[in-house]
Amino acid sequence: MGRYYSGDIEGKFWFGVQSSTAADRFGVQGTEPCYVTYYFDTDNLQDIKDELEHIKKNLGKYKELLDKFFDGKGTYTFEELQEYLGVDEEKRNYLLSEYADLGLGEKILKCVEENGDCTFDAEL
Repeated sequence: MGRYYSGDIEGKFWFGVQSSTAADRFGVQGTEPCYVTYYFDTDNLQDIKDELEHIKKNLGKYKELLDKFFDGKGTYTFEELQEYLGVDEEKRNYLLSEYADLGLGEKILKCVEENGDCTFDAEL
């Protein structure tokens, strides 16, 4: 079972890793009930960019490792990733969550830069 977001950008939240409200961290609060609706425009560009830089700083050297790990990989286990990164379970979960949010933020940024705004609904 997965939770999706759709609208100007589309994707699937990482199961067991990423919250449906992950986009809140990029400067806009979603609205409920069954879906959280997000609307970003050029006024949000700096917030989006700042948060992406914050995430990249949090990931540090692990961003490149995660890029390599997931390049062309369809499936994986948490244990496999943990061993690859050489971290404990708590650190693995943190890094994975940050990495998932980085991907979401990059989609939001690209959409706003190309279209002037970006709106999508995220399943709760």
